[in-house]
Amino acid sequence: MHFNEISGAVVDSAMKVHSALGPGLLESVYLACLVYELNQRGFHTAVQLPLPVIYDSVRLDLGFRLDILVENFVVVEIKAVEAITPVHQAQLLTYLKLSHKHLGLLINFNVVHLRDGIRRMVNGDPPSASESSVSSVVRARPSVSSESSVVIPKVSTAKQAS
Repeated sequence: MHFNEISGAVVDSAMKVHSALGPGLLESVYLACLVYELNQRGFHTAVQLPLPVIYDSVRLDLGFRLDILVENFVVVEIKAVEAITPVHQAQLLTYLKLSHKHLGLLINFNVVHLRDGIRRMVNGDPPSASESSVSSVVRARPSVSSESSVVIPKVSTAKQAS
């Protein structure tokens, strides 16, 4: 699967989450639901992945974390803010540079129409064909990386009485 197909699936999954939940919740809620949805679709996700800064050949763990890395190709930064600002865009671009990834999505769930809250950003030239595609084999069991700090609660299908 090509990284553009992966990003399309992320946007589609985000649309599904936003349609179900609407705006007004915490970033952590949207993150957990988006990861759940991506895993249900068979995508491998790494959540809250530590992102060190390398300075003068020294690795500095300064607390930077990628919200979601999908199939080791697409960086997804989740927001639930009044508006995306240039600093949010700079944050994603910095994360792309530090992680040496080409494609990132900045998704702000605190909007009426999610299409107004999505920014697609690229870092440098696209990877070569062999680097930009992943196996088309769908995993039998979706997984979250061991670095994950997001707990995805069990989903109950039973409706509660009003």
